[in-house]
Amino acid sequence: MYAAEVMDPNPTTLKATDTIECAANYIMDKRYRNMPVIDENHRYVGMFGVNCLLRQMIPRSVLTHKGLENVGFIHETLDDLYRRFDEVKHQPISVCMGPDIQPVNPDTPLVETMLQLYETRSSIPVVDKNNRLLGMISYWDIGEKVLAAEAHRNA
Repeated sequence: MYAAEVMDPNPTTLKATDTIECAANYIMDKRYRNMPVIDENHRYVGMFGVNCLLRQMIPRSVLTHKGLENVGFIHETLDDLYRRFDEVKHQPISVCMGPDIQPVNPDTPLVETMLQLYETRSSIPVVDKNNRLLGMISYWDIGEKVLAAEAHRNA
């Protein structure tokens, strides 16, 4: 089997100009860990995910290169977290999206794709030779196909 056989060909996508608030709403409403970001030509440019949202709300002193080693003394309220989110929610997602999730091609063997899912713990974009997004593969997509195969076998 190949990546194309298990991918979702109609994933929800974002544009780099979408706001952090817009992306956060998609992620929270659909319980996505991350979403693909595409350009105006439907080319894959990176991923936006929950780690970006967390990074926006964690105090900056904790995230600096040689930041605090022990943060147990920092006590935040939901209001504190929201205040930091409110400061960035109108910024474009391009300020914190990452290209760190490498896409696969439609003809990538399924086991290779599964290994990448396992290692990155992230959904995987499927792109063509021009880097146009063709679909996404998640744990759920593979699990659904495996369970459907067993149901078909037992029928």
